[in-house]
Amino acid sequence: MAAKVQAPKGTFDVLPEDGAPRLALYDRCRRALGSWGYGYVETPVFEDTELFARGVGDTTDIVQKEMFTFEDQGGRSLTLRPEGTAPVARAYIEHGMHKRPQPVKLWYWGPFFRYETPQAGRYRQFNQVGVEAIGSAEPSMDAEVVALLADLLSDVPGLRLRISSLGTPDTRREYSDELRTFLRAREDELSGEVRSRLDANPLRAFDSDHAGTQAVVRDAPRLLDRLSDDDAQHFAQVRSLLDEVGVEYEVDGTLVRGLDYYTRTVFEFTSDALGAQSGVGGGGRYDLLIEQLGGPATPGIGWAAGIERILLASEAADEAQRAQVYVAHHDDPATAMYIAQQLYRRGLSAQLEHVGRSMKGQMKQADRLGATVVVIVDDGSIDVRDMRSGDQQPARDRDEAIALTEALF
Repeated sequence: MAAKVQAPKGTFDVLPEDGAPRLALYDRCRRALGSWGYGYVETPVFEDTELFARGVGDTTDIVQKEMFTFEDQGGRSLTLRPEGTAPVARAYIEHGMHKRPQPVKLWYWGPFFRYETPQAGRYRQFNQVGVEAIGSAEPSMDAEVVALLADLLSDVPGLRLRISSLGTPDTRREYSDELRTFLRAREDELSGEVRSRLDANPLRAFDSDHAGTQAVVRDAPRLLDRLSDDDAQHFAQVRSLLDEVGVEYEVDGTLVRGLDYYTRTVFEFTSDALGAQSGVGGGGRYDLLIEQLGGPATPGIGWAAGIERILLASEAADEAQRAQVYVAHHDDPATAMYIAQQLYRRGLSAQLEHVGRSMKGQMKQADRLGATVVVIVDDGSIDVRDMRSGDQQPARDRDEAIALTEALF
């Protein structure tokens, strides 16, 4: 017997029982983001490697260790996209979207790729939903994108929002020098990885889970205390707007994001239901990214949330997996198919018998599927049974059966 072929490590198959809640989440995102004025975009799964080296930052873990990069037949270096903001920024520039009314508000959904250690809800091929609002520097834009993600994650248990500000690159550069000096004074207590990054990016020390490093950074100066007056005022206005719309948060001066393009507001949502790897989604402002990629100076802000992380943490009901209606029949597939077809057109989920079960077997199948209503087509008669109450009503014909069924929802 030939060896079994299996999916690569760090990837996964979406099976029917997993697909229904995934599609329900997609529909929820589509409706919510569309109602807030965000238009759907798609970018290629692979991009020129230079896009991520310039946009994400060559000192980040993503660029240094996690990208899937390959050379195509023409000798060009391509990379499977590890994140969504740089590709959307590239599309904004390439298609002249700066000429459109600003801000340009976009959303996306799709697969991304990073070479990481696979964990529950974290894979090397993973899926994200994200938004990018490009063309506004106003604090109200920051508050809108944060509030939008808070609404989308409202079903996630144990949800917490941390928020901070990284200021401008000049402020961060001065702070980085101060932090680097502080860390070097206690360098022997830091992890080897943090020590190797002190010159390039000392802020990443705050991301370390190394016990010694964590003890050191507890006493470190905070960037929040070094913000310019303009940056501090911007951050205060963002918080005030979040307070106004009832979004709860905690200010965390140790919050840094793993991408170099962030400026000013940064934020992260976590869930206590996910354990140590608690991140669900997050993002921040990137006011210099468009210019770094060759476009006009244009501010922007966005976020991305992991689909697998949301589904793993979510307490959403399994209604999306249920067949609302099951059409059972005995030797009358035409009537059963007509009823099911009409129910589809009325927006109801329906299934019908296809494998020759007895009527008793079909009722058991309807129960297994969690059907709310069963339409029973048997020897010229049609009945509609409400599985919640057990009540059963006869119908004169198939159209009345459809009407009786629809009335139960």
